[in-house]
Amino acid sequence: MKILVLNAGSSSVKYSLFEMSNQSILLTGLIERIGESLGVHRYRLAGLEPQTTEEVIPDHQHALRALFRLISTSAVIGDGELACIGHRVVHGGEFFREQALIDQQVIDRIDSLIPLAPLHNPANLLGIKESLRQMGDVPQVAVFDTAFHGSLPDYAYRYALPNALYHDQGVRRYGFHGTSHHYVAKQAADFLGKGLNEVNLITLHLGNGASVTAIENGLSIDTSMGMTPLEGLMMGTRSGDIDPALHFYLHRTLNLSLEEIENLLNKNSGCKGVCGENDMRTIHQMADAGDVNARLALAMYAYRIKKYIGAYFAVLGRVDALVFTGGIGENDHWLRQQCCAGLSALGIAIDAEKNRAPARPCGAIHTDPSPTKVLVIKTHEELEIALQAQACLEKSV
Repeated sequence: MKILVLNAGSSSVKYSLFEMSNQSILLTGLIERIGESLGVHRYRLAGLEPQTTEEVIPDHQHALRALFRLISTSAVIGDGELACIGHRVVHGGEFFREQALIDQQVIDRIDSLIPLAPLHNPANLLGIKESLRQMGDVPQVAVFDTAFHGSLPDYAYRYALPNALYHDQGVRRYGFHGTSHHYVAKQAADFLGKGLNEVNLITLHLGNGASVTAIENGLSIDTSMGMTPLEGLMMGTRSGDIDPALHFYLHRTLNLSLEEIENLLNKNSGCKGVCGENDMRTIHQMADAGDVNARLALAMYAYRIKKYIGAYFAVLGRVDALVFTGGIGENDHWLRQQCCAGLSALGIAIDAEKNRAPARPCGAIHTDPSPTKVLVIKTHEELEIALQAQACLEKSV
């Protein structure tokens, strides 16, 4: 069975084609700069060197045509071999607590959720609609970033605001990065030799965007991102948790508009706001060179994570494993050490040598024996989308 995974952004389409019998990647690529003067298509077929082409790609229609043309000319899929197309959709609201076979009703509901994800759902919908136009005979499945967090209890997802804002406007915690948290939770359970429904985990997805999730018996029961991906941990360019009254202060004292404040908190805060840089590798280089603000950014970043680890220990009571994933979580041994330093009272103890070079794709970095395991697991959101699409397809038969 072959499944194509599409992740359509406002000016890009990321894709991966899987052979599900062995979960191998047959083709992966990125089409970007859609709508600009010259688009770029980077791709790699299994066993071959990466390729790059440049051409005018005025819209998503032309982007997907380029993709399906490549699939056809490379003969990577034979007639009738494409079983399904899985689409990443950022926001499923309260409608979607699992993946959904796409029909007009699903499209309409995703469209209705645009106010909750105005930067993401419109682009995701563009990819879905264009894919249906060009490959309408192939079943298509929507997989939602928010779905894994549909198990949050009401006392965790509700904000202390008037009830009408929840009931009429959908104001609540939804959480994001759900496909990543779900994938690494399953990998952690396998590593521990337990079923997913038997484990309590704290999973840390750390990249330019970052979130932490408390998982009890395989279910998400709390997560750091909220109604939007702005809440929670300090991130590359996002502020994470702040005093909500800051908005009023910035408006009164600097006369900033709502749009300017939104841009400030999403694109010019976090690490970038503190030290002028959001790439963690560059921040480490700056800190090593003596940059005071870079050192502060690193300290703040690790401190915020440590606070959430402690909070979610209190929520769960028992934690089988702490899991680091995402580009930063998987590769930054200094950060992992800082996040876990001083947590011996929680049963967390890091082995410095293991931490510097953890096994791939899943490695333990705790001392032996350690009451709470600490794992570094390579996330694979595209594969998780393919697996969920496959499950949806099998369930619909």
